[in-house]
Amino acid sequence: MEIFKELHTLTGDGKYVFPGIRSGRPISDMTINRALQSMGYDTKEEMTGHGFRAMARTLIAEELHYPPEVIEHQLAHRVSDPLGTAYNRTKYLKDRKAMMQTWADYCDKIKTGAAVIQFPAAV
Repeated sequence: MEIFKELHTLTGDGKYVFPGIRSGRPISDMTINRALQSMGYDTKEEMTGHGFRAMARTLIAEELHYPPEVIEHQLAHRVSDPLGTAYNRTKYLKDRKAMMQTWADYCDKIKTGAAVIQFPAAV
């Protein structure tokens, strides 16, 4: 929350945490990719802005074992439902909050040197 409060001083009362310059919309994938390029990443071969979403989606499911519907809601994806969106008003806000804290803790562990499993060399 401290980071968001600090960002608020830069972005004001706008709709987005990271607003685009002119459009009244959030920053684009291209803006994020340009930032990654300025840090030395090859956005054709290594990582893209959207790649972070894909990585999070995969790891939250495989490593943190959160249900797909909670993850998909967090990513603002349409969640298929047998009753259809006309009846499904779920948001999973408590689950999403817990999931994002677990994700942050997981990322912090990696950053500080979590145990890495060595795979045996292929024969």
